[in-house]
Amino acid sequence: MMSKSDAKKRSESRWNTDESYDRYKSPRWRPVMLLAAGLVLVLAFGLDTYQPHILLLSMIPSSLLSLDQRVDKIMSLAPLMDGHNDLAERVRFHFHNHIYSRDFRSKFENGGMPEHFDLPRMISGRQGGFFWSCWVDCPKDGFNFSNENYAPVVIEALAQMDVIHRLQAAHPDLFSPAALDSTSALSAFRRRGKLLSPIGLEGLHMVGRNASTLRLFHRLGVKYATLTWNCHNPFADAAQVTVLDDSLDAEAARPAKPHWGGLSVLGTQLIREMNRLGMIVDLSHTHPATMHDVLAGNATKAFSGSRAPVIFSHSSAHALCPHPRNVPDHILPLVKQRDSVVMVTFVPQFISCVNATVPERLPTFYPANSTLEWVAEHIMYIGNKIGFEHVGIGSDFDGIPSTPRGLEDVSKFPALVKELLRRGLSDQQVTGIIGRNLLRVWKRVEEVSTEMLREGVLPMEDDV
Repeated sequence: MMSKSDAKKRSESRWNTDESYDRYKSPRWRPVMLLAAGLVLVLAFGLDTYQPHILLLSMIPSSLLSLDQRVDKIMSLAPLMDGHNDLAERVRFHFHNHIYSRDFRSKFENGGMPEHFDLPRMISGRQGGFFWSCWVDCPKDGFNFSNENYAPVVIEALAQMDVIHRLQAAHPDLFSPAALDSTSALSAFRRRGKLLSPIGLEGLHMVGRNASTLRLFHRLGVKYATLTWNCHNPFADAAQVTVLDDSLDAEAARPAKPHWGGLSVLGTQLIREMNRLGMIVDLSHTHPATMHDVLAGNATKAFSGSRAPVIFSHSSAHALCPHPRNVPDHILPLVKQRDSVVMVTFVPQFISCVNATVPERLPTFYPANSTLEWVAEHIMYIGNKIGFEHVGIGSDFDGIPSTPRGLEDVSKFPALVKELLRRGLSDQQVTGIIGRNLLRVWKRVEEVSTEMLREGVLPMEDDV
C-alpha cells in the first residue's frame, strides 16, 4: 500500500509536469476557467444584482477592455460610496423639510433638484451609497462651551436626522436604513441594489458636552462623527473659525489658533467612547494638532490615540492647495500607520488655491485648476505618498455653491473613475478608492468596538 508521503509526492509530480500545466493553459480550457472565475464573482457580489454583460466583462482581463468597459465593470461590481453628501441640508433650506410635497417629490424623483443630487442623476452616476451629512451651523458664541449654548443646535440636529429617516422610509426600495452595520448594508446593496445610507454628524458641537447625546445619535444611524466644524468645541480644535472681521465689518472664516492644543481631556475620553461604540472618527475640519493627537496620541495627555482607524470624510492634499481644511504632508504617514483613509473632496476652494496674500487669511481660490483632472491629481498625490488603499472620495455635493469643471453633479462620478484608470491605476486600486477602502475602515471600527465590549469597557459618563 502506498504511504501518505509517497502519495503526496506522486500528486506533486503529476501537477508539476509541463504536460499537465500546458494542458490547463491551452485555449480549450480557458473558457471553462474564465466561466468558473465569473461564477465565483457572481456568488461573491450577489445574484440578484448581477447582469449578463457584467458577467461577461468579469471574465475578460482588464487589459483587453476599453476604459469605458472597465468603468462599467468596476462600478457594477462594487459600490461607489461617497463620504459626504449634504442632501438633507438642501431639503431643509429649499423645501423646509417638507418631503411629501408635490414639488419636492417631483424634483427628487424625476429630476430638477437644486444643486447636485436627485434620483435620475444619482442613477446615471452609478452611485452605490453615501454618508448623509447631518449639519447644523455653530452657535454664535463659539467659545461658550456650555450645554445651554448648544441646546438649540442639538434640537436642529435631531430635526435633520428626522428628515433623513423619513426620506429613507419614503423610498425603502432605494435606501437601506441608516442604522444597519457595514456587513448588513453591503449585503442589501449586493442582493437588493439598495444604497448604503449611514449618517455622518458634521461637528461635535451638535452633541453639546454630552457623550450621552452622541450615544443616542449612534442609535439613530450616525456611523461617523466629525470632531469639529468651523468652531472649536468642548472636545477638539477646529482648522478654521468664523470671526468678526473689522476690516470687512462682517463675519468671515479665518485659519484657527488652537484653543486646547488639539484634543481636550474631555476629547480624549470621547475618542475612546467612539471607539467603544463603533463610530468612525472623522478628522475633516480639524486642526493639525487635533489630527496628530488622534492619529499618533499625545503622551502629555496620557492618550495613545484612536484604537480604530479614522477617516477624513471630505479633505484633500495640503501640498497641492494650502488650505487649513486639507491634510498636511506630515500627517499623511500617520494616516497610513493607522490604516485610515483620506477622502478627497470636490470643494473648489480646497482643490485649487494659492497662499493668501494677506496674513492670517484663507488661501486665494485659483479657478484655473478647479477641474475634474485636478481632483484626480489630489487622489494621485495622496496615493503615491501613502498608498492608494488610503484614499477615498468625499464630494460635499449639495453642500457647496460651485463644483469643479467636469464634476458638476453626482452623474459625473463615472468620469472621475475613467480619469483614474486613464492615469494608470489598476481596477483594484480604483475599486478601493470609490468605496472599498472606506468599507474596510468601517468594518474594522466595528471590530474594535466588539473587542472593547468583550473586554468590558464601560460607557463614558457625563458630568451633570
